[in-house]
Amino acid sequence: MTVVVLLADPPRPGLALSELAATSPLSEAEAADLHAAMLKDTMVAVSRSGSDLLVNYPAEEHLPEADRKEEGTAEAEMRALAVDALEDPDDVRFEVQVGSSFDARAGNTIQHLLRDEDVASAALLRGDAPFFARAKLDTVSTKLRTSDVVVGPSSGGRCYVAGFCESVDFADAFETPELQTVTDRATDAGHSVTFAEFQPTVRTGEDLLTLVPTIRARWRASSIVPGHTAEFVVENGLRVAAEGGDPTLVRED
Repeated sequence: MTVVVLLADPPRPGLALSELAATSPLSEAEAADLHAAMLKDTMVAVSRSGSDLLVNYPAEEHLPEADRKEEGTAEAEMRALAVDALEDPDDVRFEVQVGSSFDARAGNTIQHLLRDEDVASAALLRGDAPFFARAKLDTVSTKLRTSDVVVGPSSGGRCYVAGFCESVDFADAFETPELQTVTDRATDAGHSVTFAEFQPTVRTGEDLLTLVPTIRARWRASSIVPGHTAEFVVENGLRVAAEGGDPTLVRED
């Protein structure tokens, strides 16, 4: 099975989804709570797929000074999410990130898995695509049996998943637009590339205009929703309404 790497910051106010807090009615604490909910839903999806989950958490020294805590706290915070989300959190592997940038950390982890641990394929997630459920992850794993690289397109040129059977040059590979730059790195190395199904990601206030009505529509229709993320939306009374003719995120009274 594909080894799935969840490369993410711990859910700390001011650190997690900081752009979301700055561009939406959500406070920094609420943005951190949403981040935690999406991370837990990602862990659930990976667990149900049967893939091995590797949680890559940051070293405190690599976080902004204002967001640092005692060394080891980030690991404890991520382990707590796994305990809350999974029936068997002991199956999850936790390792500290190595590298001074997201590109370096992603590259170091993927290259280590492919080269040093001799895994057949590895996929990178940030945990910000809550509708990326088990079946869709299984599809990515299947595509990696016949393609060197699989990338998942999202809004704004983002890439919500990047799967590799072969390594690439990761320098600036996740620069905007991620989807194009990751694909460029793969094709530059002569690798075949396949695309996964489009999935919405949540990084800014505008992204909530897609997330919230999708959650509420699927909830109303008794369809499958990412449980922890849906709980956050409902408990916080989030909905989208037309104000001045434009869709706007509001809270229920």
